[in-house]
Amino acid sequence: MSELVTQLRALGLRHSADHLDDLVALATKRRLGVVEILEHVAQLENADRARRSLERRLLRSRIGRFKPVTDFDWGWPSRIDRAAVEAALRLDFIETGRNLVLVAPQGLGKTMLAKNIAHAAIAAGHSVLVVTASQLLLDLAAQDSARALDRRLRHYSRPALLVIDEIGYLSYDNRNADLLFQIVSRRYEHKSLVLTTNLPFAEWPSIFPNAACATALIDRVVHHADVIAIEGDSYRRRDAETAKRSRRAKS
Repeated sequence: MSELVTQLRALGLRHSADHLDDLVALATKRRLGVVEILEHVAQLENADRARRSLERRLLRSRIGRFKPVTDFDWGWPSRIDRAAVEAALRLDFIETGRNLVLVAPQGLGKTMLAKNIAHAAIAAGHSVLVVTASQLLLDLAAQDSARALDRRLRHYSRPALLVIDEIGYLSYDNRNADLLFQIVSRRYEHKSLVLTTNLPFAEWPSIFPNAACATALIDRVVHHADVIAIEGDSYRRRDAETAKRSRRAKS
């Protein structure tokens, strides 16, 4: 049996090698024929490879922890296009290389929705990378040579879906604006972006106050983009006020 385990591993049949005793016992108990055994092995190996592939995509995505969309309170925002969000969760935009922009004040769940969309894409077999705008630009700006920068630009251009979170919380100089423009340009009309921002596009020039490319950047993001605006009061503020009232009631 040990020699068979070694041979199975050499063939890349890891699951069968790790569960060979169970496989032999099942085949004996059910009196499976040769074809039935091979079919069973193929099914197990395909399922195991799909599982490991999903785990690798999740790890590489850097998606982090997030609440499932089933926890989203659709009744709280004063304005939200639920049908558009559900269409995004079905990944309709990825198939055509469109972008998705979630525009909402802080605390209304745009990051939560973006990560749920990212997770749906991962589960569907797409490569995904999730990063905040500040992390992305800090990484690119830290490269000390043109070759190193090109490698990082290719890194962010490679995934089928790139999620850039929290655009608009900080202002950036011309160099950072140019770097973000390069990312958007490399993916333009080929691979999808999901962006979250607390600012409407009319206020985006304030993020890059002196950048000549700001208008071109906005134009390339908006062209072929689905924009979902969410309005209302912050969930976090609501939860904080609820907790505060609860403490007062107990005291």
